[in-house]
Amino acid sequence: MTDVCGSGPFDRDAVREAYDRDGFVVVRGLFTPTDILAAGAEADGLLVSHAHLKDVDNLRCRWRDDVTTGTCTFETFDPVCDIAPACRGLALAERLLDLLAAVYGEPACLFKDKLIYKPPGLAGYGLHQDWIAWPGFPRSFLTVLVPLDAADSHNGCTIVYPGLHHRGPLAPEDGDYHELAADLVGESRPTPLELDLGDVALFSGFTPHRSDANLSTRWRRQLYLSYNAFSDGGDRRDRHYAEFHEWLRVRYAAHGRASTYFA
Repeated sequence: MTDVCGSGPFDRDAVREAYDRDGFVVVRGLFTPTDILAAGAEADGLLVSHAHLKDVDNLRCRWRDDVTTGTCTFETFDPVCDIAPACRGLALAERLLDLLAAVYGEPACLFKDKLIYKPPGLAGYGLHQDWIAWPGFPRSFLTVLVPLDAADSHNGCTIVYPGLHHRGPLAPEDGDYHELAADLVGESRPTPLELDLGDVALFSGFTPHRSDANLSTRWRRQLYLSYNAFSDGGDRRDRHYAEFHEWLRVRYAAHGRASTYFA
């Protein structure tokens, strides 16, 4: 794994080189414990203060099955920055935007923001790429992981496959979500993104990744903050969520869920 020290000025060339080569980079200690503890407390508070939002028909919320009980369990607020000032502060923090500028060679724009709680027992996600072939979807799309709990192989950290971002889309470019067959990443060594508080990891929208179930007794709360390069569409977060919600409505309606809403 390519790690870059973040306690103080980081090596911009090393960050860009690692990201270009591997499709991901880990920066240790970019944020302070105070930054992360504040966001973690806010994340816990949202489960109480915004409990009314946790509805299977609310397009803001995602649900996953418990691998032991099969219970459908709340997992994600998407988006989150509009209801969580501390999380928004991390997403737009100068030190993070500076890191993104080192990767892009230009300013970055926040594109998408979600908070995944992943409590004990929740299932992981299959192998996939985040880039989706929607018209105008930014090819510069990347995601920053900001752990609010230490993330490791026991509680279902994200696992990336280095170098395969150079191949671009590995799934049909039909505008839908597709999981990838294992043989598409057979030559790449899976790399778990094990992160402590204050660390961040960046990975390309074309970097295949997956995660295992959380089989520990610990939560794995993590911000997934996605960006695009300024020259690749500028500020398009509102446009993205309008398109994303329409896509979700159509997808849910096909499964008989016609009462979806966003709140």
